[in-house]
Order: sequence, then structure tokens, then C-alpha cells
Amino acid sequence: MKKYDKLVKNAVGRMVPTIVNGEEQVPFMGVGKYIPKGRKHAPPVASCANFADGNKEVANLKEALIKAGLKDGMTISTHHHFRNGDIVANQVFDIAKELGVKDLRWLPSASFPCHEHLIQYLEDGTIHHIEGSMNGPLGKFVSEGKMRGLGVLRSHGGRYQAIQDGEVKVDIAVIAAPTADSFGNANGVYGDTACGLLGFALADSQYADKVIVVTDNLIPFPAYPWQIHGNYVDFVVKVDQVGIPEKIVSGTTKITKSPDRLLIAEMTARFCDEAGLIYDGFSFQAGAGGTALSIGNYFGDILKERGWKARFARGGSNKYLVQLLEEGYIDYILDGQTFDLEGIRSIRENPTHVTTSPFTSYNYHGKGNFASLVDIVVLGATEVDVNFNANVVTHSDGYLLHGIGGWQNTLFGKTSILPIPLFRDRMPVIRDEVTTLVGPGELIDVVVTERGIAINPKRTDLIEKMKNSKLPIKTIEELKAEAEAICGKPEPVELDDEIVAVIKWVDGTIIDAVRKVKS
Repeated sequence: MKKYDKLVKNAVGRMVPTIVNGEEQVPFMGVGKYIPKGRKHAPPVASCANFADGNKEVANLKEALIKAGLKDGMTISTHHHFRNGDIVANQVFDIAKELGVKDLRWLPSASFPCHEHLIQYLEDGTIHHIEGSMNGPLGKFVSEGKMRGLGVLRSHGGRYQAIQDGEVKVDIAVIAAPTADSFGNANGVYGDTACGLLGFALADSQYADKVIVVTDNLIPFPAYPWQIHGNYVDFVVKVDQVGIPEKIVSGTTKITKSPDRLLIAEMTARFCDEAGLIYDGFSFQAGAGGTALSIGNYFGDILKERGWKARFARGGSNKYLVQLLEEGYIDYILDGQTFDLEGIRSIRENPTHVTTSPFTSYNYHGKGNFASLVDIVVLGATEVDVNFNANVVTHSDGYLLHGIGGWQNTLFGKTSILPIPLFRDRMPVIRDEVTTLVGPGELIDVVVTERGIAINPKRTDLIEKMKNSKLPIKTIEELKAEAEAICGKPEPVELDDEIVAVIKWVDGTIIDAVRKVKS
């Protein structure tokens, strides 16, 4: 199998392969230019005759994988609702190794440092390659050219799209669930390892050939709410523990104490207010990072001061959003991922705290999704260039150390804003050209730094609204020059010609390729 074939220039000028891991690819054609054809992928037809009594329990995960037909070359999917507390994904490949199975494709919705355990299986051939957001040690391993296949990074919506379209056929989906019944209904809101919702596993349950639910809280039918429907499930396994609770709750849900980051947050909120983006009934995308949380707090202050309500907040939920919901300043939380215990409690108790999935929120190959309905989208970035293109997966040293998450998908909101520091570790964040292009500049509207705010020239409406503002409105070139006056102009990163991973756009086309880091 060829890792990749000849390179062609795509619509944003990046050289990308037309074959990845033996499969033909479409280079990025531009936003909204690639229109898919054909029909959705479908799993094999099943029969209730094989599930006569509705009890799908098997003794252990090994037996479930054997019954599911685990063999060389299969695609195995897992999800990341347990974040750095995940246990089950590692166990799946321990069993594959024990059974002597080789060349598996792992399709996680994301990886975390806890999955460093799997590097040994990338080295010995149990896992051929990863198609999913790669974080921490796995990203470093791939960046150094040590994986036999090419990595493929997709957004949350892009992952749903790829499974739905049959771009990736999932042979066995392993869904770890805090609560389930013996029929396979499962949810994440009850049990000792409650994580909130299980939306990232939805596509896997719907389209995989075989589906295994693994739980440490097996209860009598029905396990309700059924975020995963038992009608999709083949086998249910009861284990001692599916996740480590103290590592499930995200460590990022703390408001920043950094003076610079607080200034960026305040300037972002002031910009949104002055530009008329905040109004009674507006909506916003909430992040879980310290700066984003601070911005959400400022939004809350504005709502309280004026007696307004946000119609909905979209994104990962946390205690700050829950407080605004319960105080009546937000009508709905449309939750894509639950980041703390208050978010989990709120899903259980508040009917307007709604669990969503990448299908409803982000899938680009559908008849619309929620992303385009959001008024203000607040995001991060590792780099931005003078054309407003942005990078979220590599640092300026070229190392692949972050996943895409829902970042690409949310760019379709009405106004997308990147509140970022002007430099990190004395390295300017605004560059002539980003190391890896993950989001095209035409979808990024505003960059906010502690030393000034740049508006994309295409947003003439925002430029007009802010022409008399006392905020430091500057051009992106001025911000770049200011960073270089402080830090010096950075040397271009030296990368190898060898490609180690590709970046998919939301429509399944390839927007960029990641090069090997030189040793």
C-alpha cells in the first residue's frame, strides 16, 4: 500500500497528495466548491432473529472482538468523551496484539496523552496508522515520521461526514459508556464515570458493521436517555471501569488569570458589543479554554446589565454556561461536549440543556447544520498569517501536537473571532504563512491580540462599524510588524519533504499536508 502518491497544488496553493494510504483523494477546491455525489454508506442488513431475547451481553471485551470478527486490516473506531481518562481504547489494541492481529486502522474521535500506550502497537505493526485528531505523544511520534501509514486529521464534523459518506468504513466500533443496558442502549449522564453526552460515537453506532458497547454501569432495560440506541448494537460488555473519573473532567475549564489573556478577553467582548454583534436573542459558540471562558463571562455581564437573553450557547458546556442558563440569561445550551461535573448535572436536570452530535452541529454533507446559525464564534489558533489563514494542529516548529476538534466546522458561524496572544514564548503568532493551513482566511473575520485588533478586509461592515472605536483597530500587517519588533522575525521552520499526515477540510477534501520534522 502506497502511503501517498504524486502531489498537486490545491485551491489554497498547498501541495497535497492524490492518494493517501492507497485510497484516492480530492484536493481542496475552495469553500463550498466540492459537491458530493452518491448516497450515504450503509452497514449490512441485520435480523432480529439473531437477537431474539434482546440480551446482547458477552463475557468480556476479548470475546466481543472475536465475535465481531476482528482480523487484519480492519478499521476500529473509538471516541474521546473520557478524554485523558480513557481506558477502553488501550484495552482494544492490547487484545488485538494478544490475538496477533495486524495492520489495523484506528479511527478515534481524538487521542490524548493516555494513548501513548499505543505507540508500541504502531511500532510492531498492530496498528498501521491513525485517522483522527492526534494529541501529545502520538502527534510527536507521527511528526517524526515513525508511523507506517499517513495520519489523517479531520474535524468532528469531518469525521461524521467521512463515516456517513463511506470514505472510511468502520468494521468494529467500540463505544465506552458510563451507563448501558443489556440491549445496548447507552448514555453518559449516569454512573460513576459520567461524562455527559456520547455524540462523538453516534456515527460509529449508525454506520459500523459491528458495534460493541462497553460499560461499567450495567442497569436493567431501559437505560434512558438512550444517547446510543441499542438497535444499532451487537454486543454489550460489562467491565470494572471504562474511565478514570478525575481525568474525564477537562482541566481547561478555568478562567484565565493571565493579565494579557484577560485583556484579550475584555477587548473581544468590547469589540463584539461595539460592532453590534451582541443583542437580545443573539447566540455564541463557547470554548473551554481560559480566555474563551473569560469572554463568555464578559458576555454574561453584558446580558445581565441590559436584561437581555442569549437564545442559545453552542459548544462545550461548563459551570459558567450552566449558571447563565439557570439564572435565565441563556434559553438553551446546545452541548457538543461536557467539560465539567456541573455540565453533566445540568444535562440530567435541565430540559433546555440539549445534547447534540456532530451530525446536527457540524456535518457539512447534510441539509444544513447548527454552525451557520451562530452569531459569534470564539476560537483559538496556534498561528495566523497575513491572509487570515489559521493553524490549530501544529506549532511553528512543525510538530503535530493538537487536534482539529470542531474548530473548522464553527468557522461557518456569522462572525468568527480568534482571540490570540501576539506571541508565545517570544515567537510571533502572526506569520507571513502558517506552517499548516487548517482554516482558510476567507472564513476568519477578526483577530484580537493584547496589542490590537485586525478585521479581515472582506468584512467591510465590521470595518465601517468600528471606524470611530477607541479600541486599537489595526491591520494584520501592523500586528505582525509589532510582534517582530518585539521578538525579531522568526526563521522559517525547516521541515523534511516527506509527508506524515494530511489535513481534511469539512467536505472531505485535502486542504494541507503535514511534513516530517527534521531530526
